[in-house]
Parts: sequence; C-alpha cells; structure tokens
Amino acid sequence: MEQNQKTNLFGMTEQELRQLASDLGEKPFRGRQLYDWIYGKKASSLDEMGNLPGKFRENLAKDYTVFTGDIERKQTDPSDGTIKYLTRLADGEHVESVLMSYEHGNSLCVSTQVGCNMGCTFCASGLGGKVRDLTAGEIAGQIVSAEKDSGRKVSNIVLMGMGEPLDNFDEVMDFIRIANEDLGIGQRHITLSTCGLVPGIERLADKNLQINLAVSLHSPFQEERARIMPVARAYPIPQLIAACDDYFNRTGRRVTYEYTLIDGVNDRPEDAAELKKLLGGKPHHINLIPLNPVTETNHKRSNNVNLFAAELKKHHLNSTIRRKNGGNIDAACGQLRRNSMR
Repeated sequence: MEQNQKTNLFGMTEQELRQLASDLGEKPFRGRQLYDWIYGKKASSLDEMGNLPGKFRENLAKDYTVFTGDIERKQTDPSDGTIKYLTRLADGEHVESVLMSYEHGNSLCVSTQVGCNMGCTFCASGLGGKVRDLTAGEIAGQIVSAEKDSGRKVSNIVLMGMGEPLDNFDEVMDFIRIANEDLGIGQRHITLSTCGLVPGIERLADKNLQINLAVSLHSPFQEERARIMPVARAYPIPQLIAACDDYFNRTGRRVTYEYTLIDGVNDRPEDAAELKKLLGGKPHHINLIPLNPVTETNHKRSNNVNLFAAELKKHHLNSTIRRKNGGNIDAACGQLRRNSMR
C-alpha cells in the first residue's frame, strides 16, 4: 500500500488511537503512547516510536502512516526572517504556509484548501480554482512541518492562506480542536479569516468558540466589493454586517475587518466616510493591509496607506496598518504555488 493510500494517524484523536490499538490486539494505553509520539514528540515515522512493541509498529505500518507533508520549496526573507513554505501533500498536491516572527511570538498562516473557488480578483490562490479541501490533519501538519524546519515554536495560527476556511467548515472545526487540545495553541491565539460566507459565520457563531474572526471587507460599497469579491453578489454588505453583529452579540468576540488597500479602488476619502456609516458605533477593528501585487492581476498597491489610516482616525474608526512581511519573497497568497506550477 503506497503512502498516499495509507490512513494518516496524524489528525486522529486520542480516543480514535486508543480504539485502533485495541482493534490491533493491543492494550488501549498503547493508543495513548501513540498519541504522545504523534502530538507531543511530533514523531515523523513509526520507526521513531521506541517504546511501542515492534509487532504493533509492524501492524500499523501495513495500513497507517504518520505524515505532515513534505516541504518541497521554501523562501526566506533576509530582511525580517519570514519563511514561506510550499508543502507537498500525500497525493502530490501543494499548499502554502507562511511563518512570521513578532514580539509576541511566531505566527503561522495556514492553508485550508488546495486552491480556492472564491475568485477574489487581487488574490493568486483562486486563479486555478479549487482542487480539493484539506483534511484537519493536513492543515495541522503545516504547523508541525514549520516548527521542525525552523526550530521555532508556533504560538499563533491564522487561517488566512490558500482557500476559504468556512467553505471547508467541518475539517476546519476539527483542525481548531487539534491545534487547541493536541498542539496546545489557545483558541484566542487562532484567527479564522473569511471572505464573507454568511451561512458559515452563522454556523461558527453556533459553536461559540473563543477564536478571532476576521472578515475580508475590502470595500464599503456594494458594487465595488462585488467587482473585486464575487462572494458579495451572493451575500451583500448589509447581510454580511448583520451576520457579524450577530456573531459579536452571541460570542462577545469583536470582529476584525480586513481591508486590502488597492490603488484607486478603495483608498479614497469617500471610502473612509462610507466605512464610518457602516461600522461607526459598532465594536470593530479595521486591519489595513498593503496589497501584495499579483502578476496576473492589474491591481496595484495603494500609495495612500498612511493617509487612509488618518482618514479613518478622523472618523473615530479603530484601525492598524498590518506590518509588511515577506516583501522580498512570493508573499501573496497562492503566489509561490502558482509560480511553481508554471
């Protein structure tokens, strides 16, 4: 049985591993040992698991593997240490993740899908459409791979890489459990970013998690937002903001609005004034993001980032400018994978 045909132990719960041990004729505590090797010691093969009986490991090896992905390419920005990884999955598909260092710790931006179906015009992830969803184990595997390669402990997770997390809802919820319970990353150190799938936001509110929700807004005008983000045609801005307000009321977690500044598109004083109408008086935070240009699009980075931030301040809107990371590498979502495919 080839590796990509074997069942991956990484991603299984402790209970599932205990049951597996019993099914193979072992005491359930062997499942606990297996769990410790996979998530505690982050073993990359069954051969490393020295305190497991040889026969148990032989039986496991017939149908199971421990696989967190193979790093096929990486780029390191010499100016800030940001590392971008291109990881090959068991079926040969590729995803990206980005490791960034801050004063508060190391943040890893992970992918949730191979490609993306959302079609945002400024993003490289969706240029080839969505190939498939990732499993919870494949998402979590990006954490282990990055930690092993870099020697850095990941303390914060951002689901903001390739793919739309709420379009892969069940696996993403399982991933959050793995990251929290098995890899020890607190829910308040996990941020889920969505382009604005309203039904998904409503389902997420039902879970009442303590994670951070970030919503890609990118324009306060419906017509302009629909032009750069096709999802806005299905879920217009008033419906999206109502879902975000409901999310805050039900969870007590303030929503962050992501706002990528594109030259001549959404960086004008009238855009700031419209944001005031939209978000003024509501719990909010606006994360201003200088655009990472993508070769296949005509969008250009705005030169008005600081001026726009000043306009928002004038309107008493809370905002910060995201620190630019990875300026010397293929930093835009999907860019490294796209270039490698070419």
